[in-house]
Amino acid sequence: MDLQQLIFQLSIVAMVFGLGLGTTTEDVRDLLGQPGRLSRSLLAIFVVVPVAAVILVHAFDFPHAAEVALLALAISPLPPLIPWSLMTARGASHRTALLATVALLSIVIVPLLAWLIGRYLEPLAVPPLRIAGAIAVTVLLPLATGMATRALRPALGDRIELPATLVGSVALRLATLALLVTGLHAIWALIANGMVIAIAVLVVVGLAAGHLLGGPQPDERTVLGLAGASRHPGVAFAAFAATSLEVHFGATVVLYLLLGDLFGLPYTIWRQRTRGQLTDAEAAAAILHAREKSVDDLRAGRSAPYYAVPPVGSKQSDDAPLQSSPNGSDAACHSAAGGNRPDHANRDRAMRTLLAHLVGW
Repeated sequence: MDLQQLIFQLSIVAMVFGLGLGTTTEDVRDLLGQPGRLSRSLLAIFVVVPVAAVILVHAFDFPHAAEVALLALAISPLPPLIPWSLMTARGASHRTALLATVALLSIVIVPLLAWLIGRYLEPLAVPPLRIAGAIAVTVLLPLATGMATRALRPALGDRIELPATLVGSVALRLATLALLVTGLHAIWALIANGMVIAIAVLVVVGLAAGHLLGGPQPDERTVLGLAGASRHPGVAFAAFAATSLEVHFGATVVLYLLLGDLFGLPYTIWRQRTRGQLTDAEAAAAILHAREKSVDDLRAGRSAPYYAVPPVGSKQSDDAPLQSSPNGSDAACHSAAGGNRPDHANRDRAMRTLLAHLVGW
């Protein structure tokens, strides 16, 4: 294993550890209890993109190492970069739960996909057990460690979640830059023979599949679109260690990462600009979810700073600052629900202020 591969693998370990720090077992159970949403996500990530990669490999004649890299990236889970604003906006628990669930299921799905592709479509010459072992070390172990830290030491998890993710992101960029510098000749060869077009097509297919299958919630569509289009090369390098030593393998990875950014950045900007205000149903769901989560957190001894309501007495003004309920979320919910029986105008104003605080507007 050379230094570049080591940095790639360290980057995914750090990023998955950060993902685990932001995920609770309740979030994962909630997603597993929604089979329709989960099946659409898995369809976009583990079916549409690998099928598109197989079609592209069979349709064109590319260097074997480049073809293996394209297939390896197509079945490798986890997007390397999800904008932090999307991870902290409304519905963030679903997004972290989606990525964590994909990471957990990958130890079964990825070896199975590699076996199917190698057995019936394209020889990959990688034992499924070796792929499962690589995923267990680079994905499953750091994810479980992060989730355990979150459960046992929530305050510590909150402090180190963002730094861990940033370390992984920086390591990924450094490794990509090193591959770009050392593999310029191979990268140019893949551009000349049309491999870059196949990679661009695969990225666009992933974006489209995730966007179309993401469901009615705008942010969930965006995250699934990015998850469908981008893959973390650390998994591909770990699972296909022997082939990854060839120069065309690394060149394909670099092109995939660059094109993922090239298409993913404008897509993200477009989605953020078109993000509208919450509907009444979304507002009610956000408030209900915040109440339930605050109750669970307070009962577990964790803080719940995201759930607070302003006083709703007759002297409350529109510009008055928010005040947290001293008795926790149950008292806050009682006050918001009409503990002081405010008139309709004050109640609507209080609910709008509460909602703005919840979603960070």
